[in-house]
Amino acid sequence: MTPTIKCIITDDEPLARKGLQGYIDKIDFLELVGVCEDAVQLNSLLKQQPVDLLFLDIEMPYVTGIDFLKNTSQAPKVIFTTAYEQYAIKGYELDILDYLLKPISFERFLKAANKAYDYFAGASSKDTNYLFIKTDNKLEKVNFHELLFVEAMENYVALYTPDKKLITHSTLKALQEKLPAGQFIQPHKSYLVNIQCIQSIEGNILHVANKYQIPISKYQKEEMMEKIVNNKLLKK
Repeated sequence: MTPTIKCIITDDEPLARKGLQGYIDKIDFLELVGVCEDAVQLNSLLKQQPVDLLFLDIEMPYVTGIDFLKNTSQAPKVIFTTAYEQYAIKGYELDILDYLLKPISFERFLKAANKAYDYFAGASSKDTNYLFIKTDNKLEKVNFHELLFVEAMENYVALYTPDKKLITHSTLKALQEKLPAGQFIQPHKSYLVNIQCIQSIEGNILHVANKYQIPISKYQKEEMMEKIVNNKLLKK
């Protein structure tokens, strides 16, 4: 069961704050734990109240939402709420969950809320041996031991298992947060590899499941060799 998602609204416009509060009240899996007028208030509140999700405006006095997110370590997940569409690309570079353009309809807000629900449902599965991903308009279960590797594809990732390839809308970083860190390594900026599925290493190439070749970044090779060989996890 997915826990309630605790969230904070931060916006310098009173009507925008009120509108978002009304939307959150209609969704049973969202719990509003704070409302802030700017990023300065938000910074103080986060030191007192741990939360899962921020509904964060961008154009605010003192500190913009983007600057706040760039300079905050271990920030909660974020859904931007803004009247300025030109920030969309920058927002997704910061691994936000969604980007809502004002005026925000309830239908569009609900879509963003459901996206957050899917994300946290997947994150909660870290204590299990699988995750669910959304692909082809359905949720599909992927067992960690069957996942060979993950490949980044711009705004999507491809998950490879022994018998299929699944594509879902996500960033590599977001998916990595849902996988067990001890089982998956990142030999290259575009790949995550199940260490137990590596058959051999040849130069700067990992051979996975006797079928795939994954590159090793020259900056990652020493670390990868240590994890794979010294920890004796290379599959026999």
